[in-house]
Amino acid sequence: MPRVFAFALVTLLGVLIVACDAPVTPNITLAPTRATPTQIVARATPSADAAALARVLDAMQVETRWLRGVAVNWETGEPNGKRADADTTHCSKFVAAAAKNLGVYILRPPDHPTVMLANAQSDWLNAQGAANGWTRIADGAQAQALANQGYLVVASLKSPDPKRHGHIAIVRPSAKSAAEIQKTGPQIIQAGIDNLNSASLKEGFKHHPGAFKNGEIQFWAHAVVR
Repeated sequence: MPRVFAFALVTLLGVLIVACDAPVTPNITLAPTRATPTQIVARATPSADAAALARVLDAMQVETRWLRGVAVNWETGEPNGKRADADTTHCSKFVAAAAKNLGVYILRPPDHPTVMLANAQSDWLNAQGAANGWTRIADGAQAQALANQGYLVVASLKSPDPKRHGHIAIVRPSAKSAAEIQKTGPQIIQAGIDNLNSASLKEGFKHHPGAFKNGEIQFWAHAVVR
């Protein structure tokens, strides 16, 4: 994505954050198919671009691939015939594969080993995300609004313990209300301990106590060019 577009996206989101003092549905409409943002317009329900995004995500069949305890091909989620520990999970591989399918780069093999990849993806987003077209999003409401415009939005958590895994998921389009988002977070799709095609952020990150409640989860968005 051109640097001008990335700068414009950051500027628009900065203006939006300053302007909104109350937890209301964010006024965000950005066109993933264009080089520059469109006029900001409120949208609480998924757009046509969001429907296309949802089709790509659903086609990955996350609830039957990238399964816990199975060694998999990171791009397809299918077993690769190798041995894996029972607690091996693949959240970061699934996100990397989904991003690749959408033409978006996020840290992935072979640029980083699959071990501890979720933590490494968090570090990469914070250090190199902006240079690669990613924009940090303020909260779950904005994350859901952007997913509803067809943007690829990830929810990323780095473990404070370097010996423990973090977690990462994708925010999927959803018409859930602002009140629902406030209560349980945006809707996500993920691999991990639990492979979920559609669940709340709170449900998806429940194995990381306090992460949702304490606002430790970061959101990052990237335009999908179609």
